[in-house]
Amino acid sequence: MMTREDRDQRLPNLAGAPWLESATTRAVLDAIARGGFEACIVGGAVRNALLGQPVKDVDVATTAPPQDVIRLAAEAGLGAVPTGLAHGTVTVIAHHQPIEVTTLRRDIETFGRQARVTFTTDWAEDAARRDFTLNALYCDAGGTVHDPVGGYADLLARRVRFIGDARERIREDYLRILRFFRFTAAYAEGPPDAEGIAASVALASGLAQLSAERIRAELLRLLATPRAVEIVAIMADAGLVEALIGTRGDVILLGRLADIEAALGRDADPLMRLAALSGGGRHLTALGARLRLANAESERLARLVLPDPAFDPETEESEARAFLYRFGVEAFRDGVLLAWAGSTAEADDSHWRDRFLLPARWPVPELPVRGADLLKAGLAEGPAVGRVLRAFEDWWIAEDFPKDEAQLAQALSDFVKANRKRK
Repeated sequence: MMTREDRDQRLPNLAGAPWLESATTRAVLDAIARGGFEACIVGGAVRNALLGQPVKDVDVATTAPPQDVIRLAAEAGLGAVPTGLAHGTVTVIAHHQPIEVTTLRRDIETFGRQARVTFTTDWAEDAARRDFTLNALYCDAGGTVHDPVGGYADLLARRVRFIGDARERIREDYLRILRFFRFTAAYAEGPPDAEGIAASVALASGLAQLSAERIRAELLRLLATPRAVEIVAIMADAGLVEALIGTRGDVILLGRLADIEAALGRDADPLMRLAALSGGGRHLTALGARLRLANAESERLARLVLPDPAFDPETEESEARAFLYRFGVEAFRDGVLLAWAGSTAEADDSHWRDRFLLPARWPVPELPVRGADLLKAGLAEGPAVGRVLRAFEDWWIAEDFPKDEAQLAQALSDFVKANRKRK
């Protein structure tokens, strides 16, 4: 199948892998094969399978031109959506599942992420235009793995390395700087590839050409990786973090947050890690616009701008309960985590842990009075209902959420009487 000998003849065979034998994958590969063309699974699915990691998406590379892919899919009763014909990509729908099918290609001119391409039937040419060697591994329908650029050896060595000249690969798409560090943090062991770092630093000015949305997506993926703190520290020393978020980056705060997450047994929260990396405080307000975060993400960060005494375990727990009631569990836990990371307390500090876990032992109660209750108590409909309800709620929170029905009834009566005296 390959036009040149694979680098390593001792490659494993992936026959029988669930993602390869699935009805969706087989339907797409069989449709292309019936047309007399070659097709292989390429990239992340092969890489992850060889590492023993979960396979999420299956992408197919083929010698079939895009129009032939569309025709063959239709002949096989499959759906086909021309999602990127200029770059040779057709999304084929089989058994209600999409698979991206891309014709082998080589770039003839690149400018940022955009490129003019020509299609080819040469698998080595297709491999040469990809980013990293471990992403240029192919698997045919029989499970045979093909390795045109030596990616399997890098995979075994847990090394992320650009294909060919690192600077050329980066100039083709400056997002590859971020991808280099993300893949290193996710898959590599030991220090990042020296050539990759040198090229990334030399071409860092190209990051300014990237859209905020692409930076946001890649940066959050990086912050979720197992080696995020270590790799981000290298990026900060090289000035790359400042180019991305506008501040040099508080790697110490990020590291403390990661340690606390680990001590609590929590998965990495990339948005909270971004908040820590920014240093918190006033820098948080600029992140939403700079990275074009989703509204919910920006609002979540905005709540962290001003610290609240309720987060500190030295304050009365009643203050923490009041915050929980007013602002919710997510805002409370976010605040506690960032305040904890910014303190001098250890990651396993029992007092901070106890404060963080408050929502687990204290379910947020509902206000025990409704507008209808005020009407029954003799209050006339109108603005007074909302005013009395707010006053009652403030009292109820200040009294630490009493449950005694007699006490609640008396307080409600007092507020209704006080409102009548105002008239």
